Amino acid sequence: MRVIVSGGAGFIGSHIVDALLAKGHTPFVVDNLVSGSPQNVPTGVPIFEVDICDGNKLASVFDDVRPDWVCHQAAQMSVSRSMREPLFDAENNVIGLLNVFDNAARVGVKRIVFASSGGVLYGDVTTPVGEDFPKKPMSPYGISKWVGEQYLEFYARERSIQGVALRYSNVYGPRQNPHGEAGVVAIFCKAMLAGQVATINGDGRYIRDYVYGMDVARANVSALETTLTSSFTAVNIGTGYGADVNELASLISGSVQDHLRTTKSVIQVPPCRHGEARAGDLRSNLISPALAGNLLNWIPTMKLADGIRETVQWFAQKS
Repeated sequence: MRVIVSGGAGFIGSHIVDALLAKGHTPFVVDNLVSGSPQNVPTGVPIFEVDICDGNKLASVFDDVRPDWVCHQAAQMSVSRSMREPLFDAENNVIGLLNVFDNAARVGVKRIVFASSGGVLYGDVTTPVGEDFPKKPMSPYGISKWVGEQYLEFYARERSIQGVALRYSNVYGPRQNPHGEAGVVAIFCKAMLAGQVATINGDGRYIRDYVYGMDVARANVSALETTLTSSFTAVNIGTGYGADVNELASLISGSVQDHLRTTKSVIQVPPCRHGEARAGDLRSNLISPALAGNLLNWIPTMKLADGIRETVQWFAQKS
């Protein structure tokens, strides 16, 4: 199938491109390259340097490609930035999203898979919750993801496109951008490998469900390929297991120190410092992946400690 992957030069999107190629599909990348990089995209995969907020340019891409499927990953990803700049968040995560969905409907796309977020939709929860749990988004980012799902359900109902919303927990892994405000694993890896102090927001007792990027890519391909009977489906993509930021920092520090010892580096990893708490951060968020197993035949395969080790090695090679 011909598949447009919006945000396909970014962290998650580029892994989806790899997974699509491995299954024999033909991906096309749409990315403004603000946080994504052409280096993430395999040679030969077309890249359209287009912002999803630019409706005219995006329409030209859809006219050229005429995709069968769309995998919509492009987004403003920072909860804290959405708290400061809700208009910026809505321009990207609502208006940009509508540009993608509308063009998909116009050219006859059969299925859209949308990157939603179980990490923000359910609010503070201390046990893994399923898709029917009440939605309590606490930030403009969470609100925009919930609105995105409602629009996808509308397009599925009124424009005859099958829609699948994948509600990711906290995604981490190789290629994650360490320069923004989202992506704590990448930020910590980058700092610790350079011998710099990593800053933990608040007391660090913020529990999250961390899922590996390549596992998420597999979930997207399954959501595109699997025969589904419903016009719209929402599915959690996570592990059901939580770790707080203090534990996460300890795992990353240990893996970084192992790497530095192996390479006989003189760099020392300093202790983390605790900074101010960040607006909009939930205390605890855990999601159940049971439906993904039943519906998409998907289960997460990477354990957190192993995924951290792989991620540290990737950042070490890039430093």
